[in-house]
Amino acid sequence: MKVVAEILVGAVAAFHVYVMVLEMFLWQGPRGRALHGLNADGAKVTAPLAANQGLYNGFLAAGLVWGLIASDPVGFQAQVFFLCCVIVAGAYGAATASRKILFVQFAPAAVTLAAVLVAG
Repeated sequence: MKVVAEILVGAVAAFHVYVMVLEMFLWQGPRGRALHGLNADGAKVTAPLAANQGLYNGFLAAGLVWGLIASDPVGFQAQVFFLCCVIVAGAYGAATASRKILFVQFAPAAVTLAAVLVAG
């Protein structure tokens, strides 16, 4: 079960790296604009905000990777902490921005947290 939990943590981290790149570097391109249905002007105006969000997604990914490479108990604790951060961010985003966030961020992190706790 520990291997499954680690694969899931890696997948959640990879997702947050993808979102970081999208928000920080690709926001004004077709993929970034399509994410929230923005036109070129809207993407240009919101690019600094998106880059800031992207930075936070990068921090979440870094924390999860740290949890994977650190020895226990620190690795386990880091995984639990950063997965809880992802869950809270996903719940807030689903409540305030888009219900889709419930399925792409909140649910995967909740399943992964459960796996980490069972394996821990």
